[in-house]
Amino acid sequence: MKIRATPEELATIKFAMEKEEMPRVYKRYQALYLFLSGKTCKEVSSLIGLTDITVCNIHRAYKKGGLAVIPDKSIPGRPSRLTPQQLNELKQVILNNMPSDVGLVTNLPWTANLIAEYIKRKYDYTYSIRGITGMLERLGFIYVRPTYVLAPANQIK
Repeated sequence: MKIRATPEELATIKFAMEKEEMPRVYKRYQALYLFLSGKTCKEVSSLIGLTDITVCNIHRAYKKGGLAVIPDKSIPGRPSRLTPQQLNELKQVILNNMPSDVGLVTNLPWTANLIAEYIKRKYDYTYSIRGITGMLERLGFIYVRPTYVLAPANQIK
């Protein structure tokens, strides 16, 4: 086993690994720590479930840029099917109208399902609920799931 880092470097990586909350980034720190502790790329990959090429790439990136390059960029997903103008129109509809005002048969406030139904009717695009919630976040909305409140026991008839 050939240790490839100083005890201080290993301690710094271990500290970063322990405070990391994102599983994907934690795994990258862990791979780097194990590799620098003397394990081979192949050994590290079999221990934590990354390919040996990925382990070697993590080490190469660390050598070039230090710990700052270990948390990788976010994965943005597919571009929106709606144009910026359509997104702005949708935002205005949500802000200024109830679902019943735009032809949806409900007396409920906007939900992700209702927004998906409106987009399907208006623009003929199908979005998943996760896609809708991500879109709402990008539009500046805070999406919360509805909760149900039980009536007090003395009011039940």
